[in-house]
Amino acid sequence: MTFKPGKSGNPKGKPKGTLHKATRAALEILEGDLKAITRVCIDKAKAGDLLAVKLILDKLLPNRRERSITLKLPRVKGAQGLPQALETVMQAVAQGEITPSEGQALTGMLEAFRKGLEFTDIEARLTALEERESMNAKS
Repeated sequence: MTFKPGKSGNPKGKPKGTLHKATRAALEILEGDLKAITRVCIDKAKAGDLLAVKLILDKLLPNRRERSITLKLPRVKGAQGLPQALETVMQAVAQGEITPSEGQALTGMLEAFRKGLEFTDIEARLTALEERESMNAKS
C-alpha cells in the first residue's frame, strides 16, 4: 500500500510536539532540580572543567552540518581548466580558508564535471565513427 505525498499513513497519530514517555519521565524527575543542576554545570565550566564545557556547548550550539563558502575558482570551460581549479581548492584547504571536507566536496564536483566532459567527448567520437561506418557501408 502506498501513501500519497504529504498525507500521513496514520492521521490520528501523536500530535506534533508530543514528548516521548522517557523524556516526560526524566523531566518529572528533574523538575525541581533542573535549575540547580544547570547552575552547577555552568560553574564547573567556568572553573575549567572541559566535560562541563562540552556538555553546555553541545546543547547550546548544534553541530554544523553545512555552511555556505566563498571561494573564487577560475572559470572551468574544459579539461584544461581543471588543474588550476583543483590547485585553488587545495591551496584554500592548506591555508585554512575552507575545511578539508569542504575541499573534498568541491573536488568531487570538479571530478563530476570532468566525467561529464569525458562522456561528451566519447559520445561525440562514437557518433562520428558510426557516421563514418555508415557512409563506408553505403559506398
